[in-house]
Amino acid sequence: MRLIDENGTQVGIIGVREAVAMAEERGFDLVEVAPNAVPPVCRLLDYGKFRYEQSQKEREARKNQKQAELKQIRLMPKTADHDISVKANQAKRFILAGDKVKFNVRFRGREMAHPDIGRKMLEEIAEQLREISIVEQKPLMEGRVLSLLLAPTAKVLKAAQQAQKAKAAQVKTQPMSDSSAPGALGADDEELDDEELDDEELDDEDDFEDDEDDFEDDEDGEDDESLDAEKP
Repeated sequence: MRLIDENGTQVGIIGVREAVAMAEERGFDLVEVAPNAVPPVCRLLDYGKFRYEQSQKEREARKNQKQAELKQIRLMPKTADHDISVKANQAKRFILAGDKVKFNVRFRGREMAHPDIGRKMLEEIAEQLREISIVEQKPLMEGRVLSLLLAPTAKVLKAAQQAQKAKAAQVKTQPMSDSSAPGALGADDEELDDEELDDEELDDEDDFEDDEDDFEDDEDGEDDESLDAEKP
């Protein structure tokens, strides 16, 4: 085996018995740190202290790790190209922040006869965001909703996690009472983004209600025409 002493210095390739004797003589544990190496690598260290430091590093890494959230964006088959671009840009901000985005195209009434319109719409969005995202779920019909799930690429996710870690470290260096502390502004910006998204979804719903009224008017008109045709 290749042995490294307690100071990180390579002792060289020695036998197992000699390494064990050296560990007992110096009051350290003999720990195999690279079993797949040729020859295997072992170190002299305090195993209890080593495990404690490892657990502390893992805990700190989990603390600073960006927790991905699922953002949902609603669309309709009649959504205009400009509105699609706006929602794609919103999705881009979410993805760059390390979050997943689910697009939902809702179909109503006669729109169910044309799912290809929604599918084409989602494919265009996925193409616009292909440099920063991957398709985690292809367009899938669930009842009256056609869904597409995009997730950030490994490179984007790593960058988002590093940005989150840097922000957390910067917050630690500033007083808690500092109202200009970074992170507070970012949270407000995200809330504003969500409010903008909700407002646009409400606009979509209002447009849809207008479409439903037009649809009912069309049906009433068809019924009136059929009655006129039956009169002598």
